[in-house]
Amino acid sequence: MPEIHADGEPLPVIPDNVTIPQFILDVHHPARPVLTKAQPWCIDELSGREVFSDELRARTFGLANALKLRWHIGDNDVVCIFGPNHIDYPVAIWAVHRLGAIVSGANPAYTAEELEYQLGVTKARVLISHAGSLPVALAAAHKAGVPFDRVVVFDEVPGAKNVTVHQLVDEGLSQPQAFIEPRLAPGEGRKKLAFLSFSSGTTGRPKAVMIPHYAVLANVIQIAHYVGANDKKRTNELQRYPPGSKVLALLPFYHIYGLVVVLHFHLFVGTTLVVPQKFDFERMLDSIQRFRVTHLCLVPPMVVLLCKHPAVKKYDLSSVRMLMSGAAPLSSELTNQLAALLPDCWIGQAYGMTETCTAVTFPPNDRRLGSPGSGGVLLPGCVARVVKPDGSLAGIGERGELVITGPSITLGYLNNAEATAETFLDGWVRTGDEVYFNERKEIFVVDRIKELIKVRGFQVPPAELEGHLLGHPDVGDVCVVGVPDEYSGELPLAFVVPSANALARIKQDRLVEQRTKDAIIKHVAEHKVNYKHLAAVEFIDAIPKNPSGKLLRRFLRDRARKLKESGRLVLPTRGKAKL
Repeated sequence: MPEIHADGEPLPVIPDNVTIPQFILDVHHPARPVLTKAQPWCIDELSGREVFSDELRARTFGLANALKLRWHIGDNDVVCIFGPNHIDYPVAIWAVHRLGAIVSGANPAYTAEELEYQLGVTKARVLISHAGSLPVALAAAHKAGVPFDRVVVFDEVPGAKNVTVHQLVDEGLSQPQAFIEPRLAPGEGRKKLAFLSFSSGTTGRPKAVMIPHYAVLANVIQIAHYVGANDKKRTNELQRYPPGSKVLALLPFYHIYGLVVVLHFHLFVGTTLVVPQKFDFERMLDSIQRFRVTHLCLVPPMVVLLCKHPAVKKYDLSSVRMLMSGAAPLSSELTNQLAALLPDCWIGQAYGMTETCTAVTFPPNDRRLGSPGSGGVLLPGCVARVVKPDGSLAGIGERGELVITGPSITLGYLNNAEATAETFLDGWVRTGDEVYFNERKEIFVVDRIKELIKVRGFQVPPAELEGHLLGHPDVGDVCVVGVPDEYSGELPLAFVVPSANALARIKQDRLVEQRTKDAIIKHVAEHKVNYKHLAAVEFIDAIPKNPSGKLLRRFLRDRARKLKESGRLVLPTRGKAKL
C-alpha cells in the first residue's frame, strides 16, 4: 500500500507570522466560528467563577508586564509552570508568549529531583507553582539555582512570602507597558519556540521537545477544519462543537493532549473550559451534572471508572454529547461499554504524540461511534506510512511502524542531536508504534516497537528506572518491563538479579526476600513520580541479553504476562478514583 493521505484537504491557511496568544486573543481565522452571544471562556470548577475574554486579555497583559518589570523576562527566556490545572494557567502561558519567551510545563507529581532536572535542562529563569506544589518547587528551585524571589504561586500560601500571580497581574496593570510584543516575520512562527514539553524516550531521561508556535496553530486549525467547526451547512445535530458547549478540562495542561486539544483547540472553537485543579472521580461526575458539560476528553483509566464505578448511576450525564479518549489505546470492549452508558454521545479515539504536537488522528466525522478499538482517521494535512521490518510499506491490514508527517511536526529535541536524528527524519516522525490501517483509513495501534511503558497515558522509559535501580546495593542486574493492567494500561515490573550480598542474606533467612523486594520498590517510590513506581519486583537468576549485551526485553514481557495469567504475579490494587 502506498502512503496514506488524509481526506478533507485542502487545509485553510496556517499563519506563520503570529504567536499563539495573538492567534487566540487578537486575530480572527476563517476556521473559527463567530460567537453571537457572550459566554465565559473559563469557569473555575471549585468556586464557579466565570472569566470572559476581556478579563483574560487584561490578566495576560498584566502578568506579562510584571514579568518584564521584575525580572526582564524576554526573548527565548524560559518560564516553567509547575502544578495542576488552574484558571490562570492559560494566562501564565500567554503572558510568557507575549514577551517572546518559552513555556515549559512540569508534572505536578514530580519529585524535587525530577523538577530540578527539568529546570536545569531548560535553564528556566522563573518558576510559577501551584500553591499545593510549593514545597517541592522551592526545593527544586534551590537545587537548580532559581532564586527564591522568582518562585511565583498561583494562589496565596499562608506563611509563604512568595508573590502570587494575582499580585503580579495587579502590579502589571498598574504600570505603563514596559515590553514590546514580538511581531514575527513571515515564516518565523515555524521556528520560534513556544513550548519545551518533556517526552520520554527509550533510553536515558526525559527529553525536551521543541514546539514552535506554528505547530500549535497548525494542529488547532487541522482539528477545527476537520470537524467543520465553522461549517454553517452542518445541522446542529451534526455539529460536534456548537455554541454554548462546555468541556471539563480534566487533562493536565502541561501534557500535550491537555495543552493543545483541551485548552487551545476548545477555546478556538468557542467552547467554555470548566477547569478543575485536580482529578477526583465523583467530583468529575458532579461537575458534569452541575455545569451541564457537553464534552469530555479523557484517558483510558478515566473511561474504566466511567464504565465500572458504582457512583456513576447517581449522576445525570445526559448533557455529554462527545467523549474522546487519547494518550493510550482504548480497547473495543471499553468502547462498547461506553456506548451503552452514553447511547446518544459521539465516542471515539485520537492518536498523537508530543513530537507531533498532539493529534494526527481524530474520531470519524460521519458516525457517532468509530470502529471499536480504532484510534481514528488521519487529520487533514497528515500523511502516514506503515513501514514493515524489511523497509517496505505495509498493505491494508498489515502491521508495521507508523511514520507520520504533517504541518504540526515539532523541531526535535533540545540539545540532543542523536535522539533527534533517531526520531525525526526530513519532516517525518518515527512513532515507534506498531499499527495497521483498515479500508476506511482508520488506524489501529497494536503495540509499541519502542520500549516505553505507558502508565495511565504517561510514558515511562524502562532505562530510566533501570539506571536508578542499579544504584541500589541489593540490585546486581535489572530489566524493567510493562505488565498489562486493566486500569492503568500497563504497570512497571522489575526483574532483578540480586547482588551477591543480598543473595547471601536471602539464603540465610527466606523472610529477607520479601523485605528486600519491598526495599527496592521503596527506592523507586522515594525518587520517582507516582506513575513510575514499581508494581512489583521479581527475582531472576540472569537477565536475558543478546551477544552484544542488549536486553531481550520481549522475553521478560512474555514471562511477566504468563506469571500474571497463572496467578503467580498479583499486582497491587491502586486507588482508582483519583489519579
